[in-house]
Amino acid sequence: MARTTPATHRRTRRAAASLAVAAALAAGAAASAVPATSSAPPRPPALGGLDLDTAGLTEVSAALAEGRTTSARLVRAYLLRIDALNSRGPALNAVRSVSTGAAAQARALDRERRTSGPRGPLHGVPVLLKDNIDVAGLPTTAGSVALAGSTPDRDAFVTAQLEAAGAIVLGKTNLTEFANFMTTGMPGGYSSLGGQVLNPYDTSDSPSGSSAGSGSAAAAGLAAATVGTETSGSILSPARANSVVGIKPTVGLVSRSGIVPISATQDTAGPMTRSVADAAALLTGMTGVDPEDPATAASAPYAGTDYTAALSTDALEGARLGYVPVTSEVASAADQVYLDALDVLREQGAELVEVEVGGTSAPSILTYEFERDLDAYFSRLPDGPVRSLEDVIAYDEAHPQEALKFGQRLLEASAAVDLSDPATAAAYEAARVQGLEETRAAIDSALRRLDDDPSDDLDAVVSASRTTGVGARAGYPSVIVPAGYTRDVGRDPVGLVFLGSAWEEAELIGLASDFEEAADAWAPPTVVNPAAFRCTAVDRSSTYEASCPP
Repeated sequence: MARTTPATHRRTRRAAASLAVAAALAAGAAASAVPATSSAPPRPPALGGLDLDTAGLTEVSAALAEGRTTSARLVRAYLLRIDALNSRGPALNAVRSVSTGAAAQARALDRERRTSGPRGPLHGVPVLLKDNIDVAGLPTTAGSVALAGSTPDRDAFVTAQLEAAGAIVLGKTNLTEFANFMTTGMPGGYSSLGGQVLNPYDTSDSPSGSSAGSGSAAAAGLAAATVGTETSGSILSPARANSVVGIKPTVGLVSRSGIVPISATQDTAGPMTRSVADAAALLTGMTGVDPEDPATAASAPYAGTDYTAALSTDALEGARLGYVPVTSEVASAADQVYLDALDVLREQGAELVEVEVGGTSAPSILTYEFERDLDAYFSRLPDGPVRSLEDVIAYDEAHPQEALKFGQRLLEASAAVDLSDPATAAAYEAARVQGLEETRAAIDSALRRLDDDPSDDLDAVVSASRTTGVGARAGYPSVIVPAGYTRDVGRDPVGLVFLGSAWEEAELIGLASDFEEAADAWAPPTVVNPAAFRCTAVDRSSTYEASCPP
C-alpha cells in the first residue's frame, strides 16, 4: 500500500471514504418510517468547512489556526451537537454535565489568540473529561448518587495542565460507576447517577467501561477529544467498542491527583480521540511532574515531550512486532478483522513474530487499595457530607432504590479490608510486588527475547486486546487503533492494540500512526450505524429533507 499521504490530509481522505461507504449503505437500505418528532434540531453555526462528524482535535486546531472558525463558534456547535445526539436523537447519554463557563472561556481564548497568538495546538479546543476527574466548580461524581453534590474547589493536576495549554473543558462524561469498581454484574457504562451510556455504533451493544462516556462522546464527535481513565482496560476496552484511538500511558506519566481512584499502583488517565495524531497532541498537554503524585517523579525525563513528533508513516518499515495469535480453530468475524490488520502490518514492511505474553498468579490488589486511595482523594476536597468509603456505603444503604440497582459488593469488600493488620498488609504487599514483577517480566521478556542478540528484539507486541490485563497490571503503555468493522454481523468495531515497555509511548505512537494511515479503517458512527442518526442535525443522508418532518 502507498504510504505517501501526509497525516494532515488523513481526514480529507477518510471523509471521502466515509461518504462512499454511506452511499453504498444507502443504496441497499430499505426506506425507514418518519420518526414522531415535531421539528428538526437547530443547525450548528458555520465552521469554515469543518465537519464535526469526521473532524477531531487536529482538524479543529487547524481550523482555529487558519482563522476559519473561532473557539466561541466551536463551543456553540459542540453544545448543539450534544443536544442533538446526547439528549435527543440516539440519546447516547455520554455527556453527564456541561460547563456554564465554557463559552466565556472560549471568548477569552479567542481574544488571546488575536492579541498574543496561540499557546499551542490545544489553544481554544473543546474537550470533555471523564466524571471522575476534578474540575473546580463542577461536581465530580464518579457516577454515584452519593457524590452528586461533591464539588472540588481546585482542578485535578491533569485538568490544570490541559487548561494551561489552552484547552476548554466543555464538560464531563458519564462512566461506569466508580470506574467499574462498584459491584459485579453492572453493565458497562451504567451508573446510579448518570444512567446508561449508549454505543453510537450500535445502541444495543455495550459501550464498554469504565470510560464509556468518553469513548461514546469521542466517537460521536461531541468534543474535539476526550479524556478517560484506566485501572485495567477502562480506556482500551471502550476505545475498541466505540472505534476510537486510546492511549493507556505508563503509570506515572500522567498525574492522578484530583482523580477519583481505584488503585495507586495501576490507575492512569489517558486520551480517547478520533485519530492517533489527536491522541498524541492531547497526551502532550497532559503530562508533567506533580509533587502531589509521587509516581510522576519517574516521568521527569519525559515531561514536556511533544508526542506529535513521533507521528510517522514509515515506522513499520523494518519493525519487528510480536503478535498474539488467534487461538480458535475457526476465526470469528472479529478475528478476521484482526488477521487483516496483521496483513496490513506486513504490507507496511513489519516482520511479525508469534509470541505469547504471560501474566501473573498474584491475586488482584484492587480491593486492598481502593478504600485507602479513595479516602485520600476525599481528604483533598472541601468539607462535605461524604468524606470516606464508609460514608458512600452508608448513603447507598439509606437510598437503595436510587443507589443499589446492582448492589455494592466491591465497595463492601474493600471496606472490609484492614491494612493496619500486619498480616493483611503483608499479604497485600506480597501480591503487589509479585504482580508487578511477573507482568513486567512477561512483557519485557517477550520484547527483548533474552538471548543477548539485539536483532531479535521486538519493537512492540500487537493483539486484539488480549494484552490489556497484563499491560495494566505492569503499568506499561498501550495504544489502541481502530482496525475495522465485522462484516455482515453488526459492523462491530475491532481495534489493534500496540503494547510496549515503560515510557515507550513515543515508539508506540509512531507504529500506531503508520498502521492507522495504511489501514484507513475508521468510519464515523453516522456511516456505520446510520439508522441511529436519521433525522438528527447530523444526518448525512441525501433524504434528510424528504424523509424527516419540517
